[in-house]
Amino acid sequence: MGRNEENRGFTCANCGCEVLPLTNGSYRNHCPFCLWSKHVDCKPGDHANTCDGMMEPIGFQRSKKKDQLVYRCRRCGMEKVNRIAENTMQPDNFDVLLDLVKQQNLM
Repeated sequence: MGRNEENRGFTCANCGCEVLPLTNGSYRNHCPFCLWSKHVDCKPGDHANTCDGMMEPIGFQRSKKKDQLVYRCRRCGMEKVNRIAENTMQPDNFDVLLDLVKQQNLM
């Protein structure tokens, strides 16, 4: 399966917004409006995970690569990180990101 088939748009299961595929060469893995995700991937874009739980954004971290969101699955408890979506048609909502950072007292 190529990147075009893996980088799909979707309707957010949390807020109901229509989410477009990323236009910056990466994979869309969370809603840019509410930042929630679904636990569907084992590897980015593969949709091979059967958990299908809702991934709650619980934190923010800076890495050498990019700023990342920290998620915890509400069904299985797995935690993982996803890059923030920027430089694309639907970048992540800055106000929601800022609220997440404030909740962590990182400012």
